Amino acid sequence: MKINQKTALVTGASSGIGKATVELLLENGYRVYGAARRVDKMADLKDMGADVLAMDLTEDSSIVDGVNQIIQEHGGVDILVNNAGYGSYGAIEDVDMAEAMRQFEVNVFGLARLTQLVLPKMRANRYGKIVNITSMGGKIYTPLGGWYHATKFAVEGLSDCLRFETKQFGIDVIVVEPGVIKTEWGEVALDGLQKTSGNTAYSDLAQKVRKLFQDSYNDPKASEPKVIADVIIEAITAKRPKPRYVAGHMAKTFLFMRKILSDRMFDRLLSYLLK
Repeated sequence: MKINQKTALVTGASSGIGKATVELLLENGYRVYGAARRVDKMADLKDMGADVLAMDLTEDSSIVDGVNQIIQEHGGVDILVNNAGYGSYGAIEDVDMAEAMRQFEVNVFGLARLTQLVLPKMRANRYGKIVNITSMGGKIYTPLGGWYHATKFAVEGLSDCLRFETKQFGIDVIVVEPGVIKTEWGEVALDGLQKTSGNTAYSDLAQKVRKLFQDSYNDPKASEPKVIADVIIEAITAKRPKPRYVAGHMAKTFLFMRKILSDRMFDRLLSYLLK
């Protein structure tokens, strides 16, 4: 084992982007911890040489125990990939507030707490890479995704402030904004959408959104998770990483349209797509 081998922690490592990132980090010689609630889904990563942690981002003790284990075993985290998150879809009126708060606990507060815990060692070492996986949904909006988009907008703002605060300590904060990626995310979002708003005053809109999502995630052009893993490797190995990386099917297109269109024009675009 290399003496200067960097230690990486990847959340949401049981599937999709997280799992692909752990695999690629291992291939590139990093010491890697994969964290997720579903430890059984990470058995293959353990066989590849990763350390696996049971971590629930809604429980502070789980986050603290995971970071303390890494500190005890290898001194701390050099590279943190905050990937864990999910999409809770449904009309803002329909979503139970407990579910709305859980969405923030996982996507924002768990991410922030984990970041707080790894920063002291990064500051002491004057080295660190914090990669926050947001989404093109952190810059655009889609109907019935209000709570999800609110969390991703929050992570975008949090990341900008954190980048400025930690630059003085040699720490880079990097945002990655994926587009349409072939992961479990779409299935989870659609399942929640149907249960929450499939039989309410918003049911017609829910069916249109469901069809749009199904068409997007069944599109042969939808990107594989490795596309985002490749970008993460590019970002953490760059001498001067960009504050933001955009990758994956439709991400650059939608972000460009959001940039040039007024709010009303973007509304019209969404209405057209939902026909």
